[in-house]
This record gives sequence, C-alpha cells and structure tokens, in this order.
Amino acid sequence: SVQQGLVLGAVRDGGGVACIRPFQGETERGVILHPIWVHEYATAGDLLDRLGRQAEDGAITLRVARTFAAEDAPEAHRTLERGGTRGRLVIEL
Repeated sequence: SVQQGLVLGAVRDGGGVACIRPFQGETERGVILHPIWVHEYATAGDLLDRLGRQAEDGAITLRVARTFAAEDAPEAHRTLERGGTRGRLVIEL
C-alpha cells in the first residue's frame, strides 16, 4: 500500500519497523519487520487494568513530544536525529 511505502521509505537501511497490522510484500534495504500481537492482550483485563493504574499513579509516563502524519515520517526521523526531544515521536498511520 501507499502507507507501507511511505513508512519503509522513512526507515534507514537495516532499520526496523514494529507492525501491528499484517504487512504485505517484501522489505528492501535490510529493513526488518517486527510484528506486534496486541490481540493477545485484548482479553487480559487484569493486565490492562494494572497498566492503567500504573499510568494513573505516575509509575510509568506516557510522554509524546509530537505526532506526525505518515507522509511526514522523514521529518520525524530528522527531528529524532537532531536530538533534544523530550518524549516520543509518534507516526500516525
């Protein structure tokens, strides 16, 4: 798909991509796909409740510095490479 092409184009040679949706096609330039199976936890209410309590209690922080559209992924990578960003950069698909 176009979005997959945009994502892969923004990843450095030999880099990795965490995928929560099935990926169709082959990668190039040594990019490694890391499938994440969140559905395994969809029915684990006790674990999700615990995670929610930890976030509410401040035991874990959910700091997002900035979000980017998929087509702006190259800018997200440039921002990350510049350093000095406090929090996570998120690419929305």
